[in-house]
Amino acid sequence: MSELKMNGTITKISEVQEGTAKSGNAWKKLTFAIQTEGEYAKTVAFTVFGEEKVDNFMKFNKQGQNVEVSFNAESREYNDRFYTDLQAWKVFTIKGDVAEAVPVGADDGFSKASDLPF
Repeated sequence: MSELKMNGTITKISEVQEGTAKSGNAWKKLTFAIQTEGEYAKTVAFTVFGEEKVDNFMKFNKQGQNVEVSFNAESREYNDRFYTDLQAWKVFTIKGDVAEAVPVGADDGFSKASDLPF
């Protein structure tokens, strides 16, 4: 399967859910939703599962932020119905072009050509 990616703006982040599996291992997960752009914008919900992934998501993401989500899609059948889960495994903040991030003429911390010894 090819890598699945989607861009959008985070519109909602759920409360973190925690529990203990039957095996005795602790687990942590959260759900977040993004709004895609375009003429037919859609709201899409993703799940983040695992303590480290949830902690990193909460540390680096917030509502209103533009992101690119890499995810896996998985479906399960229960009582003759299918349920699909989009499991995010990478979420990157989308920033503007480099030209927008560093204004033209700004000091970028590098020496000027006239400061070079050669």
